[in-house]
Amino acid sequence: MATEALILAGVDALYGESHVLHAVDVCLKEKQVLALLGRNGAGKTTCMNTIIGWLKPRGGEIRLFGEPIARLAPEAIARKGVGLVPQGRRVFPKLTVEENLVVSARNGKWNRNAVFDLFPRLQERKGQYAGSLSGGEQQMLAIGRALMGNPRVLLLDEPSEGLAPIIVAEVGRTIARLKAEGQSIVLVEQNVQLALELADEVAVLNTGRIAFAGDVRTFSKDEALITQHLGVF
Repeated sequence: MATEALILAGVDALYGESHVLHAVDVCLKEKQVLALLGRNGAGKTTCMNTIIGWLKPRGGEIRLFGEPIARLAPEAIARKGVGLVPQGRRVFPKLTVEENLVVSARNGKWNRNAVFDLFPRLQERKGQYAGSLSGGEQQMLAIGRALMGNPRVLLLDEPSEGLAPIIVAEVGRTIARLKAEGQSIVLVEQNVQLALELADEVAVLNTGRIAFAGDVRTFSKDEALITQHLGVF
């Protein structure tokens, strides 16, 4: 039976007086991909921000391989082994590619050479300022920077957003490779087809509540459910 890498149990989160997450239950198993889906405004990014510690939950528990992390500071959560590729990439534009990678480095299998093997284009551009890179290259850099922290759980928030189809396919191949190498991943993605191709499990948020949680095959066969909560099929 697969180990539970990340669990959210009854998590509530608020922005001021606005109640955004309502008793959210989510489980990511080790070495699997959990796709967190939902329409815009459903609470997906809030969920990611709560896991990483940027937003403190008002209730419930978050456990990383059984260890409570909900009350820790973001830097402590990162040290425990949670890495985030944020929506919009957020690379450091005035640092070089190499400097962006080094700034988050922790001991482990992921180092500069490993990231350059994963993304050869970053090696070609290692001396360039990150702000001068294309959107696709910045996304590669954001993923590489997160991997340099050698996370036990990797959070990917809309990694295909704003990218050309050929680059989306490359990002998809990268995620598939990471999964094959045993990386545990939570994937927030508006590209439903991409998400379902990569995921083992699916959780669907609707106005901050879990509307579905289960395996990807069950979800993929339910056209009505997909249309109701995602508006696509």
